[in-house]
Amino acid sequence: MSTCPKIAFLASPTPDAQAALAAMTARHGQNAPDAADVICALGGDGFMLQTLHRHGGLGRPVYGMKLGTVGFLMNQFEQDGLLERLAAAEPAKLRPLEMQALTESGASVTSLAYNEVSLLRQTRQAAHIAIELSGQTRLDELICDGVMVATPAGSTAYNYSAGGPILPLGSGVIALTPIAPFRPRRWRGALLKAETEVRFRVLDPYKRPVSATADSHEVRDVVEVSIRESRDRTVTLLFDPEHNLEERILSEQFVA
Repeated sequence: MSTCPKIAFLASPTPDAQAALAAMTARHGQNAPDAADVICALGGDGFMLQTLHRHGGLGRPVYGMKLGTVGFLMNQFEQDGLLERLAAAEPAKLRPLEMQALTESGASVTSLAYNEVSLLRQTRQAAHIAIELSGQTRLDELICDGVMVATPAGSTAYNYSAGGPILPLGSGVIALTPIAPFRPRRWRGALLKAETEVRFRVLDPYKRPVSATADSHEVRDVVEVSIRESRDRTVTLLFDPEHNLEERILSEQFVA
């Protein structure tokens, strides 16, 4: 990266993030995302995911600074030394999941997920879901509140809260994790090669409706959901060397 990169500053609507936006643009100027060398996202992890969904297709690296409640994907916010931090930053390449959901009405919806794709029951009744992996049925019926597929970057988020494993970056693995499974009682999910195509079939969609969510994009009343790692989309996040994403994922596994 050049010593004076063109930066596009984006900020969440919170007062702290907006104040930081004003201060950083006054100091470094402002560029449109498609004209910038790097995008600087000011906010929390939710805002980082919004930024990746809106601008990930531009191929610009994204450097986040934490001005929100959760900042696993962000660096610490400091007003000083940004150019030096950008020059020293280490890249982490992420490949999102691609979800294709078919609804009860016949609509087909495609969306990307950098953290996870999750299926959840829409009513008080448990969902009944069949699971296929690369065209082969592996579970005839999972009775549960839901089920998800998580990327390594997303494995420390909802996946971890649901009892799923933390995955190292670059492992070439995704996590298949049930959410409050009832039957099979002892099934706790699976680790899959990243190129595995996962297909969920909702077995009783009218009596037991299910929604599918790719990060924050929800599709309701799904009957079938296919998930695979995107073959043509990657994004690059930038992290300070002393606390890069790989180190954060490793550290999470040794927290008491």
